[in-house]
Amino acid sequence: MINADVSPSSPVAEQPTIGLIGMGAMGRMYARLLSDAGWKKIHVCDLPEKFDVLKRDFADVPGVVPMKDGHAVSRSSDFIVYSVEAEFIDRIVAEYGPSTKVNAIVAGQTSVKAPEKTAFENHLPPDTHIISCHSLHGPTVSPVGQPLVLIQHRAPDEALHLVKNILRPFGSRFVYLSYEDHDLVTANTQAVTHAAFLSMGTAWSSEKEYPWEQGRYVGGLETAKVNITLRIYSNAWHVYAGLAILNPSARVQIDQYALSTTELFKLMLEGGTGGETGAVSEQKFRERVQWAKKTVFGHETTRKPILLSQEVLDNFSLGKVPEPSSDKSLQRYKPNSHLSLLAMVDCWAHLGIQPFHHLALAATPLFRLFLGVAEHLFLNEELLDQSLCSALHDTWHRANDLEFVVASRGWSQCVSFGSFEIYKRRFETSRRFFEGRFEEANILGSEMLKAIMASEIERERSQ
Repeated sequence: MINADVSPSSPVAEQPTIGLIGMGAMGRMYARLLSDAGWKKIHVCDLPEKFDVLKRDFADVPGVVPMKDGHAVSRSSDFIVYSVEAEFIDRIVAEYGPSTKVNAIVAGQTSVKAPEKTAFENHLPPDTHIISCHSLHGPTVSPVGQPLVLIQHRAPDEALHLVKNILRPFGSRFVYLSYEDHDLVTANTQAVTHAAFLSMGTAWSSEKEYPWEQGRYVGGLETAKVNITLRIYSNAWHVYAGLAILNPSARVQIDQYALSTTELFKLMLEGGTGGETGAVSEQKFRERVQWAKKTVFGHETTRKPILLSQEVLDNFSLGKVPEPSSDKSLQRYKPNSHLSLLAMVDCWAHLGIQPFHHLALAATPLFRLFLGVAEHLFLNEELLDQSLCSALHDTWHRANDLEFVVASRGWSQCVSFGSFEIYKRRFETSRRFFEGRFEEANILGSEMLKAIMASEIERERSQ
């Protein structure tokens, strides 16, 4: 095996050959990051029909050598990363795995690891090592400071040391998990987050209106909701389908999110009717929200919040943010039910998920931001009370909330079918409504995430 203490400054002959099988967005990100780091031998491949495009795209990228197929990459590489969809990992490893070089280290970049583990164990030769990885961020986010999961499944410590040295130039924070713990953590940090934003997008597309253009959902917490929803729909559907369909823990959480959304909405309607029955339902609604708050945030009274103020988000709004009024009695941000946030915290509470534990372990940028938005709502008594009063007594957002409930139940049912084709059709149907708005939203969304992550890095250093 290659000397584990190797670095990009080592002589070329002593450097490992790094193989990348699958050159989608993440594969391409890895290729460019490894090249920028100074690694000189990076063998890559994609589908055979994309070979000429791959050669053209990486003609001027130092160290990157496109190969015709995964056999060529597997035979020549000392460290191999499969960056393919979880749906296809078994078939692809079955095809190329037997060609793996003796003593090579094999990893996978799939977002759900159970199928990957089975594929590696079934199809890789016994004289190879398995140390998987997963960068917990998208291809447009800087890897610096982000969690990079390493799974030492079938390999000596020397092999792990080599993998760490290969990936160290990314500047990511290594997190060590087992295959099983990885899938539990990713479900806990991503499943409900994705369900919430997918449901928002489907609800907006069903209503055929962009909420930030109507003047009702603009500024403050709404900025985060809008930008992240558009960011998710600008990506490929399979980025989210694998986690939702193939991870059993994710299915449970998506079902609970739909249930939380539905039950809270029913209590909102019943509690707003007035009379004795309405008063009982209002009390149940408020008690349920307070129970969820105590269950999820009850032990987080001393930490510095993720989101310091709603105004931080206003710089990244797609819509025109209302100017502050000199009249302190006037509210800058129009109160609404924030049903998506109430349901998310309710879901975590019912499932016993402690999001701040995962924040320190392996949080994605989107999870970190959405947790910060929920934290800001629930720990600001005035803001939370405004939200609950609006949920119970304002009628202007009832139609929007109804569409959101229908959308969340629809996504839950979609995932329960276990069909990638049905998931793709539902995703693409909603996605088409937002095409033409992605470029602006992604620019603002990227800047928003950078601002939040910069303050988070500073907070973590100070604690």
